[in-house]
Amino acid sequence: MGSSELDEFVERVNERTDIYSVVSRYVTLNQKSGRYWGRCPFHNEKTASFTVSPDKGFFYCFGCGAGGNAFKFLSLIENISYFEAIKLQAQRLGIDLPARKFSPEEERRRREEKALLKVNELACDFYHDGLTKEARGSEGRKYLAARGITAETIETFKLGFAPEEWDKLLSHLTRQGYSPQQLESAGLVAKRKTAAGFYDRFRGRVMIPIADVFGHVVGFGGRVLHSDDDSTPKYLNTPETALFNKGRLLFGLDKSNREINKAGVAIVVEGYMDAISLFSAGVRNVVATLGTAFTADHAKLILRYAKKIIFCYDSDEAGQRATIRALPIVQAEGAQVFVVKVPDGKDPDEFIRKHGKTAFDELIKHAQTLIDYRMKYVLAHADLSTIEGKVRALQEILPVVAKIEKTVTRNEYSKRIAAALTLDENLVGQEWEKFSRVARQAQPEKKSSAVQRQRLPAVKDTLVRQAGESILRMTWYDNEMLDYVLTAVPREIFTPVHQEIIDWFKTCAAQNIPVNQMNAAKDLSEAANAELSRILINGSDDPRSTELDLFNDAIKVMKLTVLKKKYNEVLAQTEKYIPDDRAAYVEAVQQLFKIKADIDELKGNH
Repeated sequence: MGSSELDEFVERVNERTDIYSVVSRYVTLNQKSGRYWGRCPFHNEKTASFTVSPDKGFFYCFGCGAGGNAFKFLSLIENISYFEAIKLQAQRLGIDLPARKFSPEEERRRREEKALLKVNELACDFYHDGLTKEARGSEGRKYLAARGITAETIETFKLGFAPEEWDKLLSHLTRQGYSPQQLESAGLVAKRKTAAGFYDRFRGRVMIPIADVFGHVVGFGGRVLHSDDDSTPKYLNTPETALFNKGRLLFGLDKSNREINKAGVAIVVEGYMDAISLFSAGVRNVVATLGTAFTADHAKLILRYAKKIIFCYDSDEAGQRATIRALPIVQAEGAQVFVVKVPDGKDPDEFIRKHGKTAFDELIKHAQTLIDYRMKYVLAHADLSTIEGKVRALQEILPVVAKIEKTVTRNEYSKRIAAALTLDENLVGQEWEKFSRVARQAQPEKKSSAVQRQRLPAVKDTLVRQAGESILRMTWYDNEMLDYVLTAVPREIFTPVHQEIIDWFKTCAAQNIPVNQMNAAKDLSEAANAELSRILINGSDDPRSTELDLFNDAIKVMKLTVLKKKYNEVLAQTEKYIPDDRAAYVEAVQQLFKIKADIDELKGNH
């Protein structure tokens, strides 16, 4: 399929797609003030903040910030890629997808991945039948029953059992035409070390299929039932393959993503048996890592569905260390981070089997903040018998609490830290300020912006943002405005997400690409696409007649922002001149007068 054929296909689907019809399949919509409103399907809310504009072809949620066109909505609600959403809509409309021509390398890779997915699917069926239909699976059934895993959960996760024989799966799949090399590529068999041939990697284990977010089985985890050899690992995962990467997969996300989205929070546990036990007990917004450290990719996966993440790792020392390692990674990705410490040294699986869902819900309800957990961990491992130990503990706590901005909260934590370490509160305050000062010096831009605000009141951020929105809205309808905008004000004055939209406008103009919602959804990041949807939904359908004055005012606001910023930069520079450098000082002062005159003229005070 050539690019022209693909473009024609997408255009046909887009022309026949009505965003109201698409969204109303999933959301009850009520018309009000020319728009349709409903409760957002992407986060839990009681008051409708989700709106659809059929005329403009966009949706936007004022609660969670999700936005875009009909295909973006489908991709989010069905948890599929943007192009898969177009194909789904085409299927619903009865439009056939044109055949695409792949390069030889692409074709080889597609065939390989398709074969691996099929092999994993057949292996999953083999293991599942071995657990549920065959006598040899009785051991696995007894083990799962003892752990409180119901028949319904076994079906939901397609749990299975790998027999003790060395080549049972190998024989089963080679009879169906798959080579041992293909099975090795899928991580299902391994080469014999002392003889020719292959053997089953998983034997005598309860088998847990591991799926990607779309529900495709990409690997397996196996829990051994009995072994006389201490070197046999209790849990064994598929090795890294073309499909299986532990650092980019979260067990159970394909089953729990809707519940995570609905609850607005994801519970992260260490192992898949913890996740399965919690899920079986009715805790459905849970995922598990796969025997590897929590990664930034894991955090990004979860943040597609919820901003709040609660870590519920084992309460032993290894589990606590794993939690401590994971917390800064998640915080850096912008998540709201909380921690549950399971009492009595238990893991989540043991706790919920012993105490039930209600007790577990109470643990989650009283999850600790990142700061509280870190403080308790440091205090539990500190030597508080010496002043050196106390100071060392304080230095480990400060990087976490130093991010607190509210004065009342800072004072409260300062008192708590002083009491916990039996240190004078003034000393804690001094060390806190010293740490914050060093941090500020490491971020000169933030320090300089603080000076700017003290010297000349900056234009309010909300006014700058609103001005940027007005400019972008006008530019959407009239792309020729872009040259005027960038001549009048620098690109850097806009917010980062607005800069991305401006750059896209420039690309469209340079490459003669139509500025429309289809290309916006294809080319912009999710954040920029949602922001553009919000801006357009909030604006007039005829900006030329109703928003031209707003546009001109917006340009003035941006110019004023640039001038004030320049004024403060020059003013700060004058303080650095030494008395002997009078010529440079006078030149800077003259520049200040010129900038101030421009500001007054712009404000109409001349």
